[in-house]
Amino acid sequence: MYAIQWLRSLLFIGQMYLAMFVMALFFIPMTVIKRENSYWAVRSYCHWVRWTAGWMVGLKSEVRGEVPTDEVLIASKHQSFFDIILIVSAVPRPKFIMKAVLKWAPILGWFALKIGCVPVERGKRGAAVKKMVADVKSGAQLPGQLIIFPQGTRVAAGAHLPYKVGAAVLHQQTGQPVVPAATNVGVFWPRHGIYRKPGLAVVEFLPPLKAEDVDGMDTGEITKVLEQVIEPASNRLMAEAGFLVEDTGRQAAAKD
Repeated sequence: MYAIQWLRSLLFIGQMYLAMFVMALFFIPMTVIKRENSYWAVRSYCHWVRWTAGWMVGLKSEVRGEVPTDEVLIASKHQSFFDIILIVSAVPRPKFIMKAVLKWAPILGWFALKIGCVPVERGKRGAAVKKMVADVKSGAQLPGQLIIFPQGTRVAAGAHLPYKVGAAVLHQQTGQPVVPAATNVGVFWPRHGIYRKPGLAVVEFLPPLKAEDVDGMDTGEITKVLEQVIEPASNRLMAEAGFLVEDTGRQAAAKD
């Protein structure tokens, strides 16, 4: 059974990248004509990945909670590419702060710039965020939902990695509410490798943290609040999937 599922996973991954190329050919001319079509393009691709994952490898997906539609910061647990897929498929105007080198990535880089992602050189994030806020206020940049990962990278299901202060700094610089998001996708779609496990992958939007909720807190305290909200919610979702995280959050055991 493992070999069959591995083969199905390989076929799924292959068609996923083929679909990216084919859909780019369709949407690039439309996006050149009207930039708004870039959001249609990325959401269409994400819906395609979710749909094909469901019938090709048995990986269903679900977005829970109130989907943010205003200009907010989404601080999300990040376990694999699939949580990005779920979030982008749900919110109307997704954008990211991304490594500057990614703007040169074929297809992805071009569409990322079109939807308003902010390329950042190492050590210059603060200046990039200030420019992003100024561009939105001046009308040069479209408002949207800025997606950030408080731990700074993908974290395997059940693993522990400290939260960084980036989300809190962005909140203080922009004044925008922070919407925490939890997930269990790493149980089914790991950071590395081909195998995709059947099940129900979930991203859950949690109640937002508003300015009055964290008034008077420094960036370290805000970061701690985010961790205390996101980690238990993610552990709960992983437990639903049969993946039990120990109390320390540092080790995990899969329940077959």
